[in-house]
Amino acid sequence: MELLDHDTCYRALASRDARFDGRFFIAVKTTRIYCRPICPARTARSENVLFFPTAAAAQETGYRPCLRCRPEAAPDSSAWRGVSNTGVSHTVTRALGLIEMGALDEHGVEALAERLGVGDRQLRRLFAEHVGATPVAVAQTRRVLLAQQLIHETTLPLTEIAFAAGFGSVRRFNEVFQQLFKRPPTALRHSRQAEIATPEGEVTLLLRYRPPYDWPAMLRFLSDRAISGIEAVHEGHYLRSFAVDGPGGQRCLGTLKVAHRPAEQALQVTLRCNQLVVLPQLIARLRRVFDLAADPGVIAEQLSVDPLMARLCAARPGLRVPGAWDGFELAMRAVLGQQITVAAAVKLAAKLVDQYGDALPCASEDRPGLSRLFPTPAQLQGVDLARLGMPRSRGATLAVIVDAALSQPRLFEAAASLDEGVAALRALPGIGDWTAQYIAIRQLREPDAFPSSDVGLMQAIEKLEGQRPDARALLQRSQAWRPWRAYAAQQLWTALLGDLPVPATP
Repeated sequence: MELLDHDTCYRALASRDARFDGRFFIAVKTTRIYCRPICPARTARSENVLFFPTAAAAQETGYRPCLRCRPEAAPDSSAWRGVSNTGVSHTVTRALGLIEMGALDEHGVEALAERLGVGDRQLRRLFAEHVGATPVAVAQTRRVLLAQQLIHETTLPLTEIAFAAGFGSVRRFNEVFQQLFKRPPTALRHSRQAEIATPEGEVTLLLRYRPPYDWPAMLRFLSDRAISGIEAVHEGHYLRSFAVDGPGGQRCLGTLKVAHRPAEQALQVTLRCNQLVVLPQLIARLRRVFDLAADPGVIAEQLSVDPLMARLCAARPGLRVPGAWDGFELAMRAVLGQQITVAAAVKLAAKLVDQYGDALPCASEDRPGLSRLFPTPAQLQGVDLARLGMPRSRGATLAVIVDAALSQPRLFEAAASLDEGVAALRALPGIGDWTAQYIAIRQLREPDAFPSSDVGLMQAIEKLEGQRPDARALLQRSQAWRPWRAYAAQQLWTALLGDLPVPATP
């Protein structure tokens, strides 16, 4: 496990420096409790504390979460995002992402290792070296912290919380909490929560981020690409319908609403779902869509070696790279958008949804604009999508995407490296480098993916600097932006909109 410098961490703890929140956790030997660096409790003496890079490492060592600073409320550490596109760090990143999506809720470490293309002993060794905890301990910590958040922030019955957090049984849920907190889960719930009623199947949570967060830019991006029937931006909120596979392949349907809560440095998410057992998966998808693991300071520091990027980062601090809700959906969107405008692509996607997507059975008046679900690959198999109004070649490419999604269910998961992921996508007929890189940015969440042939990127640089580069020159220039080229691309696309302030060169 990577060692943390004790003295540096202790100074951050003593100063309650919020910049370190989520970067490490403090374990107090005398109380056997682990905390965030901003915990309001009295600072323990230096010789009485240990520092861990992850909550899982502290918990596996025998410490329990603090009930005052609530480690589950810490912003996610971006330590595993974009460190490298090859080697062990990328393997650990992929493993953590799969665990976040619930990979260990139904299957063991061996199955996870097989998905990653490594041996289970090697995976355990990598986790011990880079995370300080086993994969099982990471999954257990995820369940405990999510359950603790649900207990504190919702009025869900404890039985529902147990399954929503990923526990296999209520008995196991109670045992873990008794072991960790020396008290049952009921003792952690405030009595006032019982007085607040919420509709059945609805839960509201805060998903924290590391500030700043450019919510207007995120909302505009999603609004410009919102597909009628499944998405809407209404009164500063993002709304969408969804259908995800639950345990045993059961289809879970629902809607969600996302709002910005800058005072809490969080997004407030209200979910309605007929099966809350998929809650961890929904949270993981939301974190991907809204890029909640990003560390704006680290990203801006690297990009700012280029004077142009320094200007753009100063103009839009906290700009995120929007992710995708679903890989198949994004791939279909990307192909629909080949060589046409965003608006035209959205209209085609709306036709697709209207003609082939199922009606949303849980539509409601307070979620305006949500009436359908995005069609599944099985629903589109064998359909001549060119009839929607596009060149037959593009319709053929859509058919390729449909068949690939059915025959390669893991096609849209992060690969062993950026190059491998892009190569797998480019192997599909009709998928060029631009489409593959775009999918890598938004779905595979590769922070160094970069569509160097994108006309919009070239136009943005011409607008800002007066000279338009070609694809080769743009690719060469992008080397200075690594490993955050996807964020550089997002800065350029955002600047191209024309109504965003860009400070003059000093």
